[in-house]
Amino acid sequence: MRVGIVGSGAMARALGGAWAGAGHEVLVGGRERERAAAAARDAGVRCGTVGEAVEHGDGAVLLAVPWRAGPVVVAEYAGVLAGRTVVDCSNPVAAGFALATGYGPSAAERVAAAAPGVRVVKAFNLCHAGVWDLRPPVFGGRALAVPLCGDDPGALAAVAALVRDAGGEPVSAGPLARAHLLEAAAALLIGLWVGEGVDAQAVAPPLAHAGPLGRPAAARPEAGPGAGAGAGPLAHAGPLGRPAVARPEAGPEAGPGGGAGGGPLAHAGPLGRPAAP
Repeated sequence: MRVGIVGSGAMARALGGAWAGAGHEVLVGGRERERAAAAARDAGVRCGTVGEAVEHGDGAVLLAVPWRAGPVVVAEYAGVLAGRTVVDCSNPVAAGFALATGYGPSAAERVAAAAPGVRVVKAFNLCHAGVWDLRPPVFGGRALAVPLCGDDPGALAAVAALVRDAGGEPVSAGPLARAHLLEAAAALLIGLWVGEGVDAQAVAPPLAHAGPLGRPAAARPEAGPGAGAGAGPLAHAGPLGRPAVARPEAGPEAGPGGGAGGGPLAHAGPLGRPAAP
């Protein structure tokens, strides 16, 4: 698959490297040529401009940019992107681990609204780039689950393939209208990891105990897929023990999806404690 990545941060480097290793043709493009060249070199892929990355990505285009930039990029290249799969991995997380989008449309829905012909999928926003540097991202013998929100079956299938090729397991999280739940989940997880130093994996029971009468909640018609596997352990929650989104200089391309972070706890801060935001 030909994959274009718009952005030159950690997510571009990590996912670009993973996909290239799986045999995909990847091109990283950014507005800052030197940063894009460095990310491409680290990932072992080609480098170009934003426009070249968009043109290249006839299989999929990953928006590895801050959440406010995603709609701008898509609107600028709406003609080229019409009918193509666009992956939004950003997180609109604000101070206090709140959603910067408030009660309005999700970041992913804003991308879709900026160019109605684009097939948008929300994915890769729950874990920091460091998690995708793992080959593969397996915790406790279980591959990392990656929830996907989208409306187009073909786009969802393409992104599911990219998830598997990065070592994860795709999970259906519903239509794009549910993307705000994924973004809210990221804000919650970041708040637990960073604000409380809690291993987010510990807050949900295993699937066998997820529903009444011993039935997994996923088995009930009104319930979606089981939870608990979509977030990495605290040790992989972010560099310096906090997702990059919590750092003022980082945008939604850095921590759980721009806000997408993940170094080991041994590098989390003084005395092995997660560093404060």
